[in-house]
Amino acid sequence: MTPAHRCQSYRQVATQTAPPGQLVLMLYDGAIRFLERALTGFSHTDPGEFHMTINNNLQRARAIILELNRCLDRERGGEIAATLNALYDYFDRRLQESNRQKRPEGIHEVLHRLTVLREAWATMLGKPDAPTAVTEPFALAQCATA
Repeated sequence: MTPAHRCQSYRQVATQTAPPGQLVLMLYDGAIRFLERALTGFSHTDPGEFHMTINNNLQRARAIILELNRCLDRERGGEIAATLNALYDYFDRRLQESNRQKRPEGIHEVLHRLTVLREAWATMLGKPDAPTAVTEPFALAQCATA
């Protein structure tokens, strides 16, 4: 097995066995990683690399954000789920716009806001009462098996 296959296998097992709150944290980490990679595209002088790096990584980040949005439990999550839904929709629109115009401003904005959400999520996971309070806005069993 090659190192790339081992890494992919590890990620798959980690995703399948992680607790629900940790899955959300992993999704945030993935979206942040792809946004950072998209920003590296602006340094490419070759037009093909420029467009491909930005587009491919923004598409991956958008897919993760759409998954986060899909996982929201709008019935049990109440106002928190509604607020996150609106934020994720806004993030998606900003990333689409950044991709279309090939401008980094929207990427920087979404990256900053996702980083703040990720840090808040990580902080909540570290508190003793977090598992119920943190996972309530998400139908995470649905995300874990999808």
